[in-house]
Amino acid sequence: MRKALVVGINNYPSAHLNGCINDASALGSIIETNGDGSPNFDVRLETNIATKSELKSKIVDLFAGDADTALFYFSGHGFLNDIGGYIVTPDFKQYDEGVSMDEILKIVNDSKIKDKIIILDCCHSGTMGTPSITGGNMTHIAEGVSILTASKKDESAMEVNGHGVFTNLLLDALQGGAADLRGHITPGSIYAYIDQALGAWEQRPVFKTNITRFTSLRIVNPQVSVDVIRKITEYFPEPSHKFALDPSYEDTNAIDIEHNVVEPYAKPENVAKFKHLQKLQSVGLVIPVNADYMYFAAMNSKSCGLTALGYHYWRLVKDKRI
Repeated sequence: MRKALVVGINNYPSAHLNGCINDASALGSIIETNGDGSPNFDVRLETNIATKSELKSKIVDLFAGDADTALFYFSGHGFLNDIGGYIVTPDFKQYDEGVSMDEILKIVNDSKIKDKIIILDCCHSGTMGTPSITGGNMTHIAEGVSILTASKKDESAMEVNGHGVFTNLLLDALQGGAADLRGHITPGSIYAYIDQALGAWEQRPVFKTNITRFTSLRIVNPQVSVDVIRKITEYFPEPSHKFALDPSYEDTNAIDIEHNVVEPYAKPENVAKFKHLQKLQSVGLVIPVNADYMYFAAMNSKSCGLTALGYHYWRLVKDKRI
């Protein structure tokens, strides 16, 4: 019950673009499946739309019904005048440039679909969500709507090497760059990823949302398995607890390995726990105490504890939200 309309238009008379079909095709291919190959969005890829009426009818169809999630992506020309913003279609003419962003906003706001995501890679795309009737100064989006755009309303969206700058970063984010420790990628994490990647003098992405929870747009294989993350409350019964280590946790501290070893020698059950703790340390949830590395914390019988981020995930596990 997740559907996506992905549109890329290159063929504009007298204003041809080069990267929009590439952008749409790449995005559609990525969001069709999750990182493990499981189905994600049911994607309709459109790269030959010729008219305003054709595009508008497809947008209306996308946001009809009662699916869980609907995503609209557009890569092409954008236009802004005193009346408002438009996503431009090849049949554009003066005073009728394409589908009005205000019209799209009304369609989306009126939709009964639970989660509605709009992603625009076009010039002046930041106009989306701020209707002209309010003077373009007030955002008016219904609950369940998220809008992510390539640029502010008064900015252009650039193409480089066959892709839009914004979509190139969007693709990286969806392939795992914006994933949290559980592998979930949300509109908010994508915005943060793109925002940090673009410099202060470049086009600036815009994110507008009215939601009570983030929806995952894609799930990739996490850096640390959920099973290991869930052990955090087992190893740390309280957030302030320090997990005591000794040489028996280090697997190289064994008599069959040719180097200096110390007692207690490596124990399989402790080694297994230590490998989990090392994985948690690698993603910033655990830190060695009074030692530079986990190895030295074990060999010198020190301990390890939770970081602030570790405490956050400790609470999620404790509350059975992971």
